Order: sequence, then C-alpha cells, then structure tokens
Amino acid sequence: MKKLLCIVFLAFIFLAACNDEKEARDNESKDSGLEQKSDSFQVPEEYENMYPLTGIGTDEVVNNRMVGVMVNNHTKARPQTGLSKADIVFEMLAEGKITRFLALFQSEMPDVVGPVRSAREYYFELANDYNAIYVYHGAAGFVNDRIEQRGIDHLNGSFYDNDGVLFKREPFRKAPHNSYLQLGSVYEKAEAKGYDTKATYEPLPFLSEGEQVAGEPGNHVKIVYSDTPTEIVEFDYNKRSQAYTRYSDQEKTIELESEEAIQASNVFIIETHHEVIDDAGRRAIDLQSGGDAYLLQKGVVQELRWENRNGRIVPMKDGKEVAFAPGKTWINVIPTEPGIKRAVMISNE
Repeated sequence: MKKLLCIVFLAFIFLAACNDEKEARDNESKDSGLEQKSDSFQVPEEYENMYPLTGIGTDEVVNNRMVGVMVNNHTKARPQTGLSKADIVFEMLAEGKITRFLALFQSEMPDVVGPVRSAREYYFELANDYNAIYVYHGAAGFVNDRIEQRGIDHLNGSFYDNDGVLFKREPFRKAPHNSYLQLGSVYEKAEAKGYDTKATYEPLPFLSEGEQVAGEPGNHVKIVYSDTPTEIVEFDYNKRSQAYTRYSDQEKTIELESEEAIQASNVFIIETHHEVIDDAGRRAIDLQSGGDAYLLQKGVVQELRWENRNGRIVPMKDGKEVAFAPGKTWINVIPTEPGIKRAVMISNE
C-alpha cells in the first residue's frame, strides 16, 4: 500500500511539472507573438505577402511594378475615375492654385484611370524615386526632354492619343479633361519599350493590429490651397471605417461611375518650399529637404517632421520613421508660404 501511494505521489509531481513546463512554453509563445505584432514591418500572420504601400496582407505574389499616373483635378475633370484604387495619392500644386494628383497603383489595378494630364518635373522625379512607370498626357518640350535625358520609364499619352488601347478620349467631357488611361494595357506598352514590369519593394512601416496612436484628437482637417479661386480640401474621419473621407470645395470626392467615396486610412500633410519658375506659372517643389508635417490616422493627429528616405516621403519623430495605418494614404504638399500652420486647420468635429 505504501509503495502504491508513493507511485501515485511521484506521478502527481511529474504531471505538475509537465503542466508548469507547458504553461511556460505557452507564455513564451504569447510573448513572442506580441513581439511580432509590434514589428511595424511584420507581414500579417494569416498571409504570405504584404503590399508595400498599404500594409495589406495577400496570398498573391506581389511583384508587379508600380504605375504612377498624373490625374487631372480641375473642376471640369471631377469626379475622377480610379482614385479609390490608388495605394498612395500625392496632391500638389501644378500651376496657379489648382492641384494635380500623382496616383500610385500596385495593390489594385482599375480598368480605367483619369482624366490624365500633363507632366511636371517634381511629379516624374517622385514617380521615379518610387520606381514606378510614369504615365502622363503631354508636357512642355523641356519637360519631355528632361524625362528622356534622365531615363525615366514613361508612357506619354500624346503618342497614344485616343488609340483605344492605352488612351481613350471620352465624349462626355471636353479636352483637355477627357483623356482616360486604360490601365490594363500599361504593362504591355511598357514591355514594348523595354521597361521592367516586375519589381520588389521594401514595405513602408505599418501599425500592427490593435496598435494605438498617441496624439491629439483629429477627426477633421481643412487644407486651404486658395480662397480665390476656392481650392479647399477636407478630410472627415469615419469611426466605423477608420478612414478619412475626402472633400473638394465642400463636395465629397467620389468615383465617377460607382459614386464610391474616396477614403484614406492616412492623411499625411507636409510643408516644403515652392518656387514659380516660368511665366506659365509652373513650379519647382523641393521634395528632398524635409520639413514640418501632420499625420492623421485613426482620428488622431501627430505633429511630426517629414523626410525623403531612399526616395520615399515618410513621417519622422525623434529620428525614427513613424508607422502608417494599413490602407490607402493621401499625401498633401503645402507651400512654405503661407505654411502648414496657416493653411491647415485641424479640429475634433
């Protein structure tokens, strides 16, 4: 009997030790998982790959080269087509007080994008820095010359005007606001010119799932490019979608055909030097030197700096890159005059 009790007692000790060891392993596994979640570059666990500009996971191979398209933002070009599918949209002044978009596409490739407009030097340099095929429709002679001289991989709509394959003129709008890119033909035309259509990219830093953002409340932002004529951009936060809906001159920015609202998970506003360089009002914009910035995400605004790191415009704090929320990003570029403090108004409306 004593021998039996001794065996039971030893078995009990052995089982308790096994449970302690299992619990330790479980805790170690949990801790390891937490460390992975805090890694801003971590691919979401349930997916094999991640789109580098959005942080969205996918099981598809991600090796298609980005396409950067010059999209018209004249009042006669609104609403546009395809902007909701762009991973990043840069909004900058073209001439006068009218802005123009450089839309970078990779994770989603809509059939049609437009209307497409002419090139500017700071746009094609930006597209090239992101290693995107640059697509535009027309440019001043000296701009086309610089594109060729600098070896920018490009497709100019002037050479494919209304060919029905790469570009199509739509009858419901008047030129120059009616040229639409057939995006599905870009890679074919690019290959014909000897350009690479496959590429790999280092992902931007992204917040992990459930990661909180420190900052002040920022549910609404108003960006004034001009009061005369009125060129005012607004973004309004939607808690349900955790994204900001865009407005131009108090009208919601939507897709032409579907009327889908244009939304962004990140609104990144940067200030930099602008200079008018000719009588036509064309500009040079400094996208290298860095400066003041605001980053709005998840209903919170952070006052930061921006830097150009390896060709990409990124938010910085204390010398480190600040993570984006997974999803689409709009980057609005503001001149130093009047400056970000005067041109941008952020509230908790």
